Amino acid sequence: MQKSTRMKTRKKRPNRRQVCSLLVSGVAMPFVGLGKAIGAGAKDGEAILPALTLWGPPAGPSITLAHAISAGYLEGIAGKLTFKAWRNPDEMRAGLTSGTMQVVIVPTQVAANLFNRGLGVRLVNVMTDGLLYIIARDASLTTIAALRGKKVAVPFRNDTPEFIFRRLLMANTMKAGADLTVETTGTPIEAMQLLLAGRIDAAVVPEPAASAAIARGTLTLNFVTRVMDVQKLWREITKSDHSLPQAGLAVTSAFADKHPDIVRRLQAGLVKATASVLESPTSAAYGGSSALDLPWPILRLSIPWSNLVCHAARDARPSLEAMYAVIAEADASLLGGKLPAAEFYM
Repeated sequence: MQKSTRMKTRKKRPNRRQVCSLLVSGVAMPFVGLGKAIGAGAKDGEAILPALTLWGPPAGPSITLAHAISAGYLEGIAGKLTFKAWRNPDEMRAGLTSGTMQVVIVPTQVAANLFNRGLGVRLVNVMTDGLLYIIARDASLTTIAALRGKKVAVPFRNDTPEFIFRRLLMANTMKAGADLTVETTGTPIEAMQLLLAGRIDAAVVPEPAASAAIARGTLTLNFVTRVMDVQKLWREITKSDHSLPQAGLAVTSAFADKHPDIVRRLQAGLVKATASVLESPTSAAYGGSSALDLPWPILRLSIPWSNLVCHAARDARPSLEAMYAVIAEADASLLGGKLPAAEFYM
């Protein structure tokens, strides 16, 4: 009788390059084709609503929102609670104004504009004190003045990153077209790709795109540096200690009027979720990876740079109005012509 032999196989541990590849694989995907959702259910009889979708951008504050759902900080709000990422600002605006999106993380400037135009939007909170950075392959480009004669990519035409960058140029007596070339891209990832390809000199991008670009550049030896912190530059041009309250949770007025208790519970849950993200960023990044369609190590790298907070809008009003005033100096129409009234701030 012949003995049978069993082949033993040993799994190979990935080498450093494979690990890096895994880390940055998919960074070309996060800002296009999004739509993956994460959800959580509530126990029978406990939910206020049968179902609710919370929307956010593929950026830092959405890590908090996705973590709040997956970790149970919003338990009981809805029988089925889901997070989905909006793909671009136009989709977000259309969703808010049509009512198909009722609870959405938005740029705070957009929320003010929609409110002032009578489109029924109110701001619940501020979820980041700014997450914009200027990245470049030339580490010497450490001032706005150093960008004179350069080509800079900025995502989202006529939106928050462009408005803020335009204001920084104005403070340095510079103008797009005359002193430098500004190329608008459809997404932050497109700006990142242009930089890595050497087609531009610098890019203004939010997190996690900045961290993704740095990681990708390290892998391909096209080293990228975070040359300027836009939040710091903002404080310098405004000559104040006010933060850059860039994005927060907004709700439609109809939703706020019909479900005030849900709005209060959302804010309370997000305060706890924010503290949890900051205390355990690895866990939060891992949990948010599927929702944001990004590798969790990239999210983990981005969290310390995302300035995540959760301030009720009424408490953040001084910082918001300081930012709105600076934006209005350049173009008041960006806010709908005026500062929002008191009822805007929840």
